[in-house]
Amino acid sequence: METNEHSDFTSGFIAIIGAPNAGKSTLLNRIIGQKISITSKKPQTTRDRILGVVERPLSQLVFVDTPGIHKANSLLNRKIVDQALATVQDVDTILLMVDVTSSKEEAQTIIMEQLAKTGKPILLALNKIDRVEKNRVLPLIEKYSALLDFKAIVPISAKNGTYTDTLLDELQGHLPRGPRLFPKDTLTDVSEKFIAAEMIREKVFRLTGMEIPYSIAVSVDSFKVEKRLIEIYASIHVDRNSQKGIIIGKGGAMLKKIGTQARKDIERMTGLKVLLKLFVKVNKNWSQSEKALREFGY
Repeated sequence: METNEHSDFTSGFIAIIGAPNAGKSTLLNRIIGQKISITSKKPQTTRDRILGVVERPLSQLVFVDTPGIHKANSLLNRKIVDQALATVQDVDTILLMVDVTSSKEEAQTIIMEQLAKTGKPILLALNKIDRVEKNRVLPLIEKYSALLDFKAIVPISAKNGTYTDTLLDELQGHLPRGPRLFPKDTLTDVSEKFIAAEMIREKVFRLTGMEIPYSIAVSVDSFKVEKRLIEIYASIHVDRNSQKGIIIGKGGAMLKKIGTQARKDIERMTGLKVLLKLFVKVNKNWSQSEKALREFGY
């Protein structure tokens, strides 16, 4: 008998919900064991639904990493937040992540109000406990216990992996019985082409500092695999000419640095040599245009 036919086998979709910079993508990469979702110290890094699959002896946990929920003003950000909240309707269980070092309450209020309406099992991960005094953890558990009827509250460090196995145990216990939803060796449902574009976007975030706002998109114009080489042509789309100059840098130095770091990440992911060619294009005010947002997949 196949393991996925065992009467005690459980499987289901789990939405990872939280404010920007709560550590959702870091947790997903940690439990998957591979980088599939980009991370940055800047909030609102994740824009798309990223799916990651964790295989356990008697369970398959399918995680959906969502964009950070926040008070959205621009058209792009409103679409991002709507997408995150819509994900909650299509899952079996919800994992709320809270950054215990953050003092921002507005996003938490928005999230709590929405989650209270779902009627789905909700578990809470108190993230970044490695950055606070131990005696602060219990009061935080008591505080959040009073706000919502969580099925479990688990303090973790997504970065270090502290108590992430405990979190998986708790989540597994709140999934319905059923067979695998994906083949056993599946890690994610997104393509290498998609992840490559995300890795390029991550390097723009990490290397350009706060000078570049979030009106940046990356499109992969060509992705060819030939024997042991992947040839990638990609475009970085910005809102204004001034942003193009920042990304290219003096003598092309910044663009070269972005390309070098992204290429190394893509090579680690694929196990192949990568030839990466980057271009920077100005699409004026694309983040405020419905047509442009559709073209870039939002």
